[in-house]
Amino acid sequence: MANIKSAKKRVITSAKKAERNLTVKSAVKTAVKKVRTAVESGDKELAAKELLAATSAIDKAESKGIFKKSTASRKVSRLAQAVNKLN
Repeated sequence: MANIKSAKKRVITSAKKAERNLTVKSAVKTAVKKVRTAVESGDKELAAKELLAATSAIDKAESKGIFKKSTASRKVSRLAQAVNKLN
């Protein structure tokens, strides 16, 4: 453990940030999984609805700095591509 007061504070704040990032990443993974299961079941309407929710979650994670811009756009693009193949 750090001895300097500012270093102690950084340890605490970085732990809080890491925990927050983990919860957001977990929420994104869950949203992506819902889209994937809807695509695998072949339910176009459900997949489109879940895609909207997943896109929103990914964009929020990107705006908070949890995902980089290119990572977020790649995830959204791949999900949209999978949903569009259901036609």
